[in-house]
Amino acid sequence: MSSFLQDLRFSLRQIRRSPGFMVTAVLTLALGVGANTAIFSLLDQALLRSLPVRAPEQLVVLSGIGKAWAGHSSDHGAGVEQSFSYPMYKDLRDKGTAVFDGLIATAPTSVGITRNKVSELVDGEIVSGNYLSVLGVKAAQGRLLTASDDTVPGGNPVAVLSYHYWQTHMGSDVHAVGETISINGAPFEITGVAAPGFQSAVWGQVPDVFVPMSMLDVVIPGKGKRLQDHTDRWMNIIGRLKPGDTTQHAQVALAPLWHALRAEELKALGTKSQRFVDEYLTRSQLLVAPGARGLSYSRESLAKPLYAVMGMAFLVLLIAAVNVASLLLVRSAARVREFSLRYALGANARRVVQQLLLEGVLIGIAGGVAGLLIAPLCLRVLVQRLSTDGPTAFSTTLDGRLLIFNFAIAVAVSILFSLAPAVQLLRPDIVNSLKQQTTTASGRTLSFRGLIVSLQVGLSVLLLVGSGLFVRTMQNLRHVDTGINTSHLITFHINPLLSGYAKEKVPALHQQILESMTALPGVQAVGATNDAELAETGHTGDVTIEGYTAPPDQDFPIEIPYVSANFFHTMQEPVLAGRSFSEDDDATHPMVGIVNESFAKHYFTNPAAAVGKRVVGGDSKKGEYMTIVGVTRDAKHANLRDAALPTLYSPLKQSKFAEQLYVYVRTATPTEQSFAMVRQAMKQIDPGLAVDELRTMEEQIDTTLGNERMIELLAISFGLLATMLAAVGLYGVLAYSMAQRTREIGIRIALGSSRLGVSRLVVVDVLRLAGIGVMVAIPCSVLLGRLLRSQLFGVSSADPLTLVGVILLIAVVAVIAAIVPARRASSVDPTTALRAE
Repeated sequence: MSSFLQDLRFSLRQIRRSPGFMVTAVLTLALGVGANTAIFSLLDQALLRSLPVRAPEQLVVLSGIGKAWAGHSSDHGAGVEQSFSYPMYKDLRDKGTAVFDGLIATAPTSVGITRNKVSELVDGEIVSGNYLSVLGVKAAQGRLLTASDDTVPGGNPVAVLSYHYWQTHMGSDVHAVGETISINGAPFEITGVAAPGFQSAVWGQVPDVFVPMSMLDVVIPGKGKRLQDHTDRWMNIIGRLKPGDTTQHAQVALAPLWHALRAEELKALGTKSQRFVDEYLTRSQLLVAPGARGLSYSRESLAKPLYAVMGMAFLVLLIAAVNVASLLLVRSAARVREFSLRYALGANARRVVQQLLLEGVLIGIAGGVAGLLIAPLCLRVLVQRLSTDGPTAFSTTLDGRLLIFNFAIAVAVSILFSLAPAVQLLRPDIVNSLKQQTTTASGRTLSFRGLIVSLQVGLSVLLLVGSGLFVRTMQNLRHVDTGINTSHLITFHINPLLSGYAKEKVPALHQQILESMTALPGVQAVGATNDAELAETGHTGDVTIEGYTAPPDQDFPIEIPYVSANFFHTMQEPVLAGRSFSEDDDATHPMVGIVNESFAKHYFTNPAAAVGKRVVGGDSKKGEYMTIVGVTRDAKHANLRDAALPTLYSPLKQSKFAEQLYVYVRTATPTEQSFAMVRQAMKQIDPGLAVDELRTMEEQIDTTLGNERMIELLAISFGLLATMLAAVGLYGVLAYSMAQRTREIGIRIALGSSRLGVSRLVVVDVLRLAGIGVMVAIPCSVLLGRLLRSQLFGVSSADPLTLVGVILLIAVVAVIAAIVPARRASSVDPTTALRAE
């Protein structure tokens, strides 16, 4: 302990004597540690952290596997296997008490809330009455939902607000509890407010209001039959196991019950083929998976981008560590005599290594503290980027786990970079080191420093290549041909049923909105659909073609949107054959449809051959055939990455269930002015009609590219940081190398070498060091690109443009780093240099 305290005091004095070195090393390390802490915070919240509920380790997520099914299914993004019918949930809840301490059901939805004559569409969660109590969520105000709120269908109009919504929309008003608000036009009493910190059992969901399942027909108008329909799978189930039970035991214990319940459902479906029976009953299985993190509709899509970004941040940290190691090597060169003297006076290798590691740990701790100041700033920027489309599940608060991670990684890295000078000073040449003359640096010493710099350059190349691939991907996505003209196009969404409109009044309202938008100044065209464009959504189904026999087991999903008469003109999608829809294509006229190129080529070889053919969506025995009157150009629908699906468009006026509406307005007026006019026109139609997602189509596309934009931002930031650190590292080693070679350079000049030749010598040295790093890193970067293939678009993992660009950038950085050392070397006075000896 005495020697440790002595070394500690000495280390603090050494650091105090070199403030410039200390500031540079700490800032370099802080950038790497802070970036890693911020990125790890996102990764921890999305992929690792348990739900903030009571005993989350007891939670499990249920999945029912089996290829055969009948009826309707909504997976919300979690996968159809995790979707269940409400009757199946009730049976599992009531008959699985030997396994579960509680079983809860949940499904996401949107609702229209009207309070104080102000209407808005918000995210909601329709849940079983025991949802909050089984999770162990406490009330911040009032009371939460109970099982008694989920008994009589339509008989319990109560709601619980999220803490965030209560804060931001009601100003934390304690009198809000007991107040009556309108949800989808029906009165609901606010019974309580959920505790702060809790959002949902579904990670990624940020609901503003929780409503019991008994109010399903109000929350999702027209869907009340789901509470009795065994063939409608639309909700997710989470259970709480009894204390001490395991997922394996629960799955085995539930197998007989699952088989019995499926057998009852199979009887209700009627006679089925033996293959269907085998798939539906014999091969079906109820899976019980750990649910401490909750289930998620978005975790899988976030996992790869977050791991990729975490890898980039870790590369930055390694580059920072190597850079600090390089700085320590340069600094240790001036201390060779000091440590040689200590060896000569009897010091052993252990004390020397202890001294150097202690100095490194002090730098690491200081870098960790500085990283804690940088991390929240980085985290706030990232969360803002991820929450451009509303509230996000990510928090900007660094908790205790992240503090531990921050300092653990800072100390670990500090020990790593402290080993470089420790190895160098472990066995110094005591005799020569104690001499007073300046000598040319040994080849071993310079080779070791050169190896460090080449490693730094190689890591920078890996990061720059990854950054370049992500930037190229984003460029390709931004310039992809969507099939529609997105410029001067704004869009908004309404759902009249969520504002209390009866179904029979919706078509007239749709027509009134389209006419009102068309009459606005500067508007060139107005179109509408029930299926939003480029919004990560889609309505697919099967079609039957008159006279066409589909191959056995053909799986060919068809997009089946409803659109207004002027839709294709508004989106500027050309009609290649036949005609577009007209205002006369309504319920009083024969059913008609328009297909896209992919549909026409698949079924009819070419667009012209499709016109006049008859088709029906779904089973021809249940639907009415429509005549294809036109063929339009393919257009991307759900997102920019996927190819256009075969599409069958139907007229909006011939729809029986197109309730929500996405309106598209092509206008020549400035965006803000157009937004104001749209809001005013909708207010004149009905002040209580909530207008949602009013934005330009460019903004709509940016929303769907949220993950890609985050990766691009970080890739550019990390790439620039890596380039800067590589330049600093190259400069540091060159500056030291030239200082050690002063006598050699003086001799060269004295023997007739030109100043240009000396400068060329420096540049060749730096290009050699950079070249070694590049040659090793390029093959590794190609392999890294292959691991990232799923995140790339329109670019290969060995993209020549990216590789050549990175090599040229490293060459430019190396030359820039060599400018100052080269000038100093070329200005050496040989007389002065030789006299020093």
